[in-house]
Amino acid sequence: MILQALDAYYRRKQADPDPAKRLPAEGLEEKEIPFILEIGVDGRVFSISDTRRLEGKKLIGQRFRVPQGVKKTSGIRANLLWDNAEYVLGIPDIKKLDDSRTKGKEAEYLKRLTEMQSVFKARISDLPDDFRDDAGIRAVLSFLDGLDLSALERMPAFEDIQTSNPVLSFRLHDDIELICQRPAIAGAVSGTPEIEADGICLVRGEPATIERLHPPIKGVWGAQTSGANIVSVNNKNDSGNNGGSTPAFASYGKQQGFNSPVGTDAAFAYTTALNHLLARDSSQRIQVGDASTVFWADEPHDLESAIPDLFGEPPKDDPDRNTRAVEALYSSIESGRFAEGKDETRFHVLGLAPNAARISIRFWETATALELGRRIKRHFDDMEIIHADFEPQYLSLFRLLTSLAVLNKADNIPPSLGGDVMRAILQGLPYPVQLLNLAVIRCRAEQRPTRARAAAIKATINRLIRSRETREKEFCPMLDRDNPNTAYRLGRLFAVLEKTQEEVSPDLNATIRDRYYAAASSAPASVFPTLVRLKNHHLSKLGQDRGKGRAIQMERLIGEILSDVADGFPTHLSMPDQGRFALGYYHQRQDFFTKRGPTSPEETS
Repeated sequence: MILQALDAYYRRKQADPDPAKRLPAEGLEEKEIPFILEIGVDGRVFSISDTRRLEGKKLIGQRFRVPQGVKKTSGIRANLLWDNAEYVLGIPDIKKLDDSRTKGKEAEYLKRLTEMQSVFKARISDLPDDFRDDAGIRAVLSFLDGLDLSALERMPAFEDIQTSNPVLSFRLHDDIELICQRPAIAGAVSGTPEIEADGICLVRGEPATIERLHPPIKGVWGAQTSGANIVSVNNKNDSGNNGGSTPAFASYGKQQGFNSPVGTDAAFAYTTALNHLLARDSSQRIQVGDASTVFWADEPHDLESAIPDLFGEPPKDDPDRNTRAVEALYSSIESGRFAEGKDETRFHVLGLAPNAARISIRFWETATALELGRRIKRHFDDMEIIHADFEPQYLSLFRLLTSLAVLNKADNIPPSLGGDVMRAILQGLPYPVQLLNLAVIRCRAEQRPTRARAAAIKATINRLIRSRETREKEFCPMLDRDNPNTAYRLGRLFAVLEKTQEEVSPDLNATIRDRYYAAASSAPASVFPTLVRLKNHHLSKLGQDRGKGRAIQMERLIGEILSDVADGFPTHLSMPDQGRFALGYYHQRQDFFTKRGPTSPEETS
């Protein structure tokens, strides 16, 4: 299903009327090339072009359409007219050189380096005569025959090439396209020769030449930089792994790609489509924890470009981007109409995570655009909670997850949490219990329920209430004075006692929250009797400092909260109840700072 959807997306992009939006034809790929050697027709180097641009804190090279790269393992295999500096210039990779010296294998590495350069040149020299008659090919061969590193060393970009072993390619001086993009070359390498079908492709359901080794998938966060695979089968081991018997992955005489037969055309299509979606500059990917998440539709649709704005953290120069995206989604759901695309258009979301040399599927969801839009809207409805005016209207997924991490750092987000939360959103399932547990733990550790943690607690508990069809009342975005839950009321009570203390002693460096929050939220009976006794002293002093009306108001509020705590203070609160306590505390604190209309004369006396 996943490969079929990716194959269909590739064919959809190939049919795009705008040539610039079409994906590479078979035999080609898009590659980030940081440096280009500008050479003359005689092979002389004019300059080294640096295509990199600053994105955030990283320099990112420009992407070019080049002949598809070979799959490299431990052997020496060169790409056609582009490769890293080891292959193109014979320059050692500094890290590899230092490592080889440490292991006493410097001579072996330098010998291998010479072989790599020879293989790169041979790949070009072995082209048919029609290829080698091209002016660009002749120029590259002349450059390689008379390679003069001393001339390159005088150029500013050469130092960066020496230290980073980047990908290089060639361009004739004053040309626009790379030499490997010249029409005679690009046209010849695109497409594959007709080979007799030797199996049935499981993706397209038709006879095809089965691909033995699928092209690598690149761009999955945390996976190998050289790429990894979704479809991967170990090579057959003739000796077997059980007393000479045939290994399980070679059952029935099948080996490697024939265990899961995918035609050459389909393998190229799905890998090209996925690499396009995973590209660094793709507008159809977001990073959710350790899950690299991509999304696409069967036809052009609003949601393809909206999802990064819905779930991603808005840029500093456009902090309202997330708000606009969510409001546009709400408008589309309410009207039942998207600006581009149909309600019934199938939409696909795929979450990928690294798993050694392979890629694991973290989650996969396919639904109509309207149904998916409703589930996303339900997420933002569930996460809605009262907050300060200066805070964003909607919580981004990044901000939600970092609020649950130690020190609020993205690196400390539990590996599987992001994918589990995203799956719950897309499938309309209860949020993972880990979301609630982490929110409670961080509230206790920092002695402070924040807006994001309170939203996570409210959303998780409300979805559990719905899924289990219990009689418990769902929690509102703001203070609910009629909610009878004991833990929720105790959280409210703790907030009122803290506010009373603050008004009596506004210069305190630490309030009861800093000293007692963790104990009060987990073992109320150990703390509240003492705090309730102390409140009489605080109320008395409050009446003296702020007037009798304020003291009466706070005392009534305490009495109202305690009226439903009939069985006394519980000795222990479960993790969900600790979440209710945090929510009650947060709601009550926010309510104190909510503007109200005129108060009664008694309250202002």
